[in-house]
This record gives sequence, structure tokens and C-alpha cells, in this order.
Amino acid sequence: MNAPLAYFNGRLVPFSEAALSLHDAGFVSGATVVDNARTFRHKLFRWADHLARFRRDCVGCYVPLGSTDEQLTAAAHELVAHNAKLLPPGGELQLVTFATPGPLGFYLGEPQNGPPTLGMVTYPLPFARYRTFFTEGVRLGAVANVWAAPNGVVPPAVKHRSRMAWHVADNRARALAGSTALALAVENEYLTETSVANILIVRDGGVVSPPPGTVLDGISLKVTRELCCAVGVPYTEAPVYHRDAAHGSEFLLAGTGFCLAAARELFGGTVCASRTFEPFGPVLAKLLAAWSDLVGVNVARSFTDARA
Repeated sequence: MNAPLAYFNGRLVPFSEAALSLHDAGFVSGATVVDNARTFRHKLFRWADHLARFRRDCVGCYVPLGSTDEQLTAAAHELVAHNAKLLPPGGELQLVTFATPGPLGFYLGEPQNGPPTLGMVTYPLPFARYRTFFTEGVRLGAVANVWAAPNGVVPPAVKHRSRMAWHVADNRARALAGSTALALAVENEYLTETSVANILIVRDGGVVSPPPGTVLDGISLKVTRELCCAVGVPYTEAPVYHRDAAHGSEFLLAGTGFCLAAARELFGGTVCASRTFEPFGPVLAKLLAAWSDLVGVNVARSFTDARA
């Protein structure tokens, strides 16, 4: 078959046939737990970590997950193996795994909800989306109180599909800092994360990251922490207040699609002082080299040289 496949409720189906019903809780209520992994050389990277987080988040969000880890792993590898054959030379995949509570019974006139919905889809890794991260650096716009409302119920560490807050925040950031900017969420005067990445500040040669439990439990953040230890870069977990940005030499972003990049400008408005950073500084260079050694691919060059 020369068309991409998807995994939907226990079986592989043509991508064009995979569809979420309009009465599914994932559509009606945005009740969707999600994970986004990527491949290097068409092999999933840190899949075990992604799967463990996905299962934990399903439990925490009351989304039943009947499949075993072995079943999900087999499905993921089979799906990637098939869809990777359809990529152009140098292409890679991102794998999205999602789960919802399933159809809502009252929409169908039935007394019960469910059964749960479980799916996996892939899409070509969008090299063009991240190319400027490595040629120019990222522009950030600080936006306050992005997660002020949901923090009491959905822990910040959970990865889910309720993206309206980020949709609004990123558009506000673009109005503040330009059409390619990302929102940097500022909660109670400390910097947290962006819609696509965890953040890290480089200060006095060391890296500082917001503490666990206050931001998304990012797999790329975990890898960056491990690499800091491996190459001798001090790593600290502590609140990063907006005033700390004034003392940082580099502002790093860690995300699945692009691994590790850096911001060049932070526009703060009334939230924090606007300033510039070194977008290709020594700490980023050292950590990107370690990333590249780990995955067997020159990470930065894979984006700057990609034709996509």
C-alpha cells in the first residue's frame, strides 16, 4: 500500500479512514491525552519514556487505556515502519498517540459513555517549521496567566490536547514580537514553558530549569538534563523568575521535534523586560553536539540542510 496508515482502536487502517466521531469526548470536550514522539533514521527515539508518560497521564486524567505496553509498542513500530517508507530521502516522522474517554452516551441517547478511543497517527517531521530555530534563533513573547484557570485540576506535567490557551497565547505573542514568535507563559511572575518546548536559562555557565510538577514533563527536557550531566554542565531545577532573564546569557528551548535550540529575543511588554540572548552560544553548542552524538545525526544540520 502506497498510502499512510493509522492505528485506530486496535487495528491499522488507511489514514484517510481514521476519524474521530463528532460525539467523542475528545472532540466535544477536548478530553484527549496525547503524546508526540519522533524518529531518528526512522526509529522511534525514547519511546519507552513517551509511553510511560502517556500511560501515567491517562490514569491521572481518568482516560481508560486497555492496551498493554507491548501492544502499543508493536503498533507504534509497525506504523512507523510502514509510513517511513513513504518519506522522501532524509525525512523523519513524528508519531502522535492519543486516547479519549470515547463517545458521550447522551449524544447518542444511550445511558453510558464509551468505549474509549485509542489512536496513533504519523506525519512527516516539519523541518521547515523549525529551520529558523537554527538559522536565526527563536523570538519569544511573554504572555501572563496562560494556565491560570486549569492549573487547579489538570497538573502542568500532563500532556493533553486542550490547546485553546496556547492558540490564544501564541497569537498574542505574534502581535507583540512578530509573526514567527512563540508565547512564553508567565505564571505568578515566573517563566514556565512555550507551546512547543520546555525552557532553560543559562546563567554563570550552568543551566536552570523550572522544577518538575510546574511545567510539562518533557522527554526532551529529560534528555537535556542527562546530557548536561554527561558533558559537565551544571544543571539546577528552580523557579525561573522573569527578573532572572536579565541575568541569563542563553535561553534554551527543548522540544521533541527539534531537540534543542535557543531564543534570541524575549519581548516582555509589561510582564518582564525585553532583551536579547546569544542564540548560538557555547552551552547550546556543547549540548547540541552531545545530542547529535546520542542520536547519530547532526541535529542542527538536519534542519538547515533539509529540503522540506
